[in-house]
Amino acid sequence: MPIAPLKPAYAAVARAVPFHCAEEAWFWTMAALVARRDGARVTAGKGLATRPCEPDDVVKCLDRLYRQRRIELAHARVLRTYGERGVPPSERHPAERREAGLWKEALERLEWPLRVKGIVVTGPLPASGEVIPFPAPRA
Repeated sequence: MPIAPLKPAYAAVARAVPFHCAEEAWFWTMAALVARRDGARVTAGKGLATRPCEPDDVVKCLDRLYRQRRIELAHARVLRTYGERGVPPSERHPAERREAGLWKEALERLEWPLRVKGIVVTGPLPASGEVIPFPAPRA
């Protein structure tokens, strides 16, 4: 009797909670990177919510945008600076207006690669196993 090949069970991936926007993903990434820099051991599945990626995956998407010249070094600096602070730059403060524009541009450009990878999901997240009814075909 032949033995069926084993298929790996990715239970953690099935329970992963994607981010709602690139900004949320970026703040989570920076928090994890700062914790790692300060000596914490970042391990998968130990947080409050299981995420569909590692912090390095988000950084790789940003690096790819930089290598494709879709963002500049100024964008990356603003993302790093305000990501470490945990707050976006404010357009209300004259000293932060330029940074707010760079922040917005960078996150708009980062949104698509994160969506393609399933790290960011826009719109309401469906419940697990939810059936969506389709309208009947018109005759």
